[in-house]
Amino acid sequence: MTPAEKTPRTERGRKTLRLLLDAAAAEFGEKGFHESSVVSITQRAGVALGSFYTYFDSKDSLFRALVRDMSAQVRQTVGPVIAAEPDRLEGERKGLNKFLNFVREHKELYRIIDEAEFVDPPSYRAHYENTVNGYLASLKEAATKGQVRDDVEEVHAWAIVGMNVFLGLRFGVLDEDRDAAEVATIAADLLTNGLKR
Repeated sequence: MTPAEKTPRTERGRKTLRLLLDAAAAEFGEKGFHESSVVSITQRAGVALGSFYTYFDSKDSLFRALVRDMSAQVRQTVGPVIAAEPDRLEGERKGLNKFLNFVREHKELYRIIDEAEFVDPPSYRAHYENTVNGYLASLKEAATKGQVRDDVEEVHAWAIVGMNVFLGLRFGVLDEDRDAAEVATIAADLLTNGLKR
């Protein structure tokens, strides 16, 4: 999340870093990158301004770390749910349900990732490429176990991730008018049966 030389070595340091990242998520999520300031982020975190520079060189470096952190949070929240299910298609349903609930609790995720396209394009690209690469690896593993078709490839991974991203936008950020489990069940049926009559 931070450069190696600025990685906290103590529990207290890790807690301070977490406070800064959480405050940045709230601040950038509410105000956007350009309207947010290091001062407002440290105030929100309850951390001294000087402590900020123990972990980050600038607001830009904090933003980059935040994109990586949020991306990792999504993978760490959803990945184990999918992996724990012996039936990959059932894992997809449970994973999407978990993702939708995560998004509902962290709506700022979408604003921050979308803003990364313009604030830090390499972080934006890395977010999606890392997500899809991990997804593809797990799909291929599921294929070796006979849980999904044996010709899964990059297009399949991008399609599933893309579907999940937009379902999260519609049913997690824009509105919560449908039960997350119901949405996940409909999407899982689409993955299992397609749109054939």
